[in-house]
Amino acid sequence: MAESKKTYDAYGNELHLQKSDFEFKQANEKIHDSKFETKATTFAKDAFKRFCKNKSSVVGAFIIGVLVLMSIFVPMISPYDIDTPNQYQAFLEPKVFETGTGFWDGTKVIEKIVYDPVTEGPAGYENDSVIEILERREEKIDTYSQYATGGTYIYSVDGGFTSSRPYDYLQHYTNVKFNSQDGFNLAITFENEPHKEGYTLAEYQIVIVDSMGTEKVVLQDWSTDYSDVNINISEKVTAPINGKIRINARQAEDPNLTACLLIKNLTLTTTSTDEELINLVDEISITDANRTKNYVIKKDIGYWQSTGVTDVYDINIVYLTFVYDTYEAALGRTKDYDIGGSMITKYIENGWCEYDFEVGPESFKVLDDRCPIEEIYAQSYNKDLDIYNLTGTVQLYKVLGYEEMPKFIVGTNAAGFDLFKQAFRGLRTSLALSVVAFLVCFLFGLCWGSISGYFGGNVDLFMERFCDILGGVPWIVVMTLAIVLLGNNLVTFGLALCLTGWMGTAARTRTQFYRFKGREYILSSRTLGASDGRLIFKHILPNAMGTIVTGAVLMIPSAIFSEATLSYLNLGLKGTHSFGTLLSDNQMYLSSYPVLILFPAIIISLIMISFNLFGNGLRDALNPSLKGSE
Repeated sequence: MAESKKTYDAYGNELHLQKSDFEFKQANEKIHDSKFETKATTFAKDAFKRFCKNKSSVVGAFIIGVLVLMSIFVPMISPYDIDTPNQYQAFLEPKVFETGTGFWDGTKVIEKIVYDPVTEGPAGYENDSVIEILERREEKIDTYSQYATGGTYIYSVDGGFTSSRPYDYLQHYTNVKFNSQDGFNLAITFENEPHKEGYTLAEYQIVIVDSMGTEKVVLQDWSTDYSDVNINISEKVTAPINGKIRINARQAEDPNLTACLLIKNLTLTTTSTDEELINLVDEISITDANRTKNYVIKKDIGYWQSTGVTDVYDINIVYLTFVYDTYEAALGRTKDYDIGGSMITKYIENGWCEYDFEVGPESFKVLDDRCPIEEIYAQSYNKDLDIYNLTGTVQLYKVLGYEEMPKFIVGTNAAGFDLFKQAFRGLRTSLALSVVAFLVCFLFGLCWGSISGYFGGNVDLFMERFCDILGGVPWIVVMTLAIVLLGNNLVTFGLALCLTGWMGTAARTRTQFYRFKGREYILSSRTLGASDGRLIFKHILPNAMGTIVTGAVLMIPSAIFSEATLSYLNLGLKGTHSFGTLLSDNQMYLSSYPVLILFPAIIISLIMISFNLFGNGLRDALNPSLKGSE
């Protein structure tokens, strides 16, 4: 009996097949593959899809796009001039909102500025521009200040007396006619303790002398009694005298110590109703030691003169902390402004004001709010030039051509340029230069690295040694030589960037070619007859592009950094608005006006971070091995 056929699987196990295991198919039935569940796509669409999935790369691309658009449109839209320096609007604070809002309003807080009793405001600052006094702090100092008040007046004796000069004296400069009818009275309050070590109190005498310095009346003879002095001068004057109050002083104790008088208060009063005499007597009084010292320094009429040394101590000075409107101070109401005849003629022709040169300042009248002039109070005429010169009060921002007070978003620099517009105009120049340099370096480096990495051997050896020699020359030397030979301009700077900038891309490309050229799919393509060009541009380069692009895109911010570095070394672009020249011009103001460096630094930081993120996204998007991946 014949043995039946048996069926075995791949491992030698016997299979027992039944009729039910088989399914009948008609011979004429069409058999085909099932449809793709996903839509067909191109490499570009798939790359874009992968790029969009990397959120940080999308953010980086968005920031780059915003900066590029602002570098194009901000210089076009902004009305502010950044070509002609304007001294009036130098170092203005950032301003977006109206003054007084307390945030980004063109004001700044200024601390510890002395209070000026004359102007009743911070010394050196216009009161109209002081928005708010935040703090008023009073201190005592031992050094004269023109802005201080009160204190004790120190009169130190020089010493070295002779028979012809037995004492030093302190006397008031102005003559007063002393008589019994005007009821003169002298009151002096001394301090009876030396104010510091090494000093002792002097012996003093109070007299009235004439214009020649001759003693006429002794009001108090030599004394060391420092209790309060109160002398009725009218009782001691027997006949009217034109004289001066003099206090003589001499060494009373240890000659090794400095003898001094410490006058806390000296008051000369009169019962006269003559206003001129009352004012003169008030000048002679020492009710404010610092004010008296101020007279000595200024040498005004009515000052105190001495043969010794005068000083003050324990005087009061007030320091203010306040909010200051930099825009009002620089561009607001300006007094004593020189108004040229041609200027007011222009305003008259515009119908903004009326003025008659024959009549003078009283004929001035404002007709329109656009008129910058508020008041004219002086007029002069130059016969030789046949021109009128006027002096008055103006709104300076209107004189400069602004319809309303300008607002500089991030302030102005030393030249009065709008920093916001200047930064983006510089960014436009730097970006254009760096993008052109990037394209040249990228394409040349890509070709150089592809040839070196693909062919290898002697070709690679020769090309690498050339790169070693060129890379051994410092880039700063290359740049300096280019500037010396070709001049300092955009073309020279771009050429210097391209001379060595391609080598980084070439090195990365060479490395990637060595990585991929031995792969099986490359060998298969070569076996099937693919040419070298097809292997390079069709098979190897697309797989290597992601890594190459990641590093190459950083050439753009690196070029901006390079230009900024050269500008710090005074080798940067001259006569051109660029980011490097902007940083170079503002570096000296880092401590006093940090925003001039901070704002450009923020932009450069955003550029570097954004290009890094953007490059990472391109690396994943351009990697063919990730095609179709989620």
